[in-house]
Amino acid sequence: MAFTPLLTDRLCIRPVRPADAEALAARRNDPSVAEFQTWVPPYTLEQAEALIAETGSIDGPSDDTWWMATVTAADDDAAILGDVVVRLGWNGRAAEIGYSLARDAWGHGYAVEAASALVEYLFTELGVHRVEGMLHPENRASAMVLERVGMLFEGHTRGSFWVGDVVSDDWLYGMTRTDWEAWRDRVRTRPDIVDLVEIDGANLDDTLLVATHGSQRDMVAPVSISLAEALVASTTTDGRVRSPWFRAVRADDVIVGFVMLDRAGEHESYLWRLVVDRMHQRRGIGRRVLDLVVEQSRAWGDTSMTVSWVPGKGSPEPLYLARGFVPTGLEHDGELQGRLVFS
Repeated sequence: MAFTPLLTDRLCIRPVRPADAEALAARRNDPSVAEFQTWVPPYTLEQAEALIAETGSIDGPSDDTWWMATVTAADDDAAILGDVVVRLGWNGRAAEIGYSLARDAWGHGYAVEAASALVEYLFTELGVHRVEGMLHPENRASAMVLERVGMLFEGHTRGSFWVGDVVSDDWLYGMTRTDWEAWRDRVRTRPDIVDLVEIDGANLDDTLLVATHGSQRDMVAPVSISLAEALVASTTTDGRVRSPWFRAVRADDVIVGFVMLDRAGEHESYLWRLVVDRMHQRRGIGRRVLDLVVEQSRAWGDTSMTVSWVPGKGSPEPLYLARGFVPTGLEHDGELQGRLVFS
């Protein structure tokens, strides 16, 4: 099927042209763009021209062959921002995607916008059953793109991917058409009611199903681990036995998260764990949970609360700073500590 350009609010995804070669070579010669990709600079103009000639001879995505399209500004299809690639498999029933943007196009959400349009095209126009993407474990920015498209982290293969002579693990993200439809149709508005409820036999299964995105796994432990830690009541770095208090987070009668405090401190509680399910993030739930746990801490007679976070891209640090937590300068196991003094 011949490929018809895809238009989004800001972008156009169109077939490659010979005139795109110079921009392609420039992109692939940028070390920051090439860092986690399959090519190794220097990347010549002749290589770019050969790749465009090869992929440009194909009308659209096809089985067992990588096909490339150029990503441009919607109002100027000569203003090149990057490219997307697709390879079909299983007689058109599955697809693997990739994307690469010029350095000066980063930070504007273009990768998410382009990948979302491409995934929608694959599911609705080509009728594929599954779409997947693979990436270097350290490429957190790319992982976050796939997550915002709705893909699930499905696992990794060890020592399986080479760029030149350097080998790494390979992270695998994927989604079925059913997954994509659930992501597309998920609730995105702010909930009317957010409350904290005790975990019991009626809501335990729903609470255990609360899960973050794959890129957040090293920033917050899953609910099952949190409940196990609460059961064991581990000690703090200064030898005090933790006193856990935990609740499920409910938004408009749906379990969407988990929160746990440590009451061991004198007049100060510790926000031990805060998890919001991947399907309900970006709804303002985390901020409202913070308000609720501060209210609970006040009720115990506390005058302050501490929390710790892993810094870096995708960190919850902005959430805590916006709520008023101030970095204390203390660090433990790579996590930074913040304190909120109640007014």
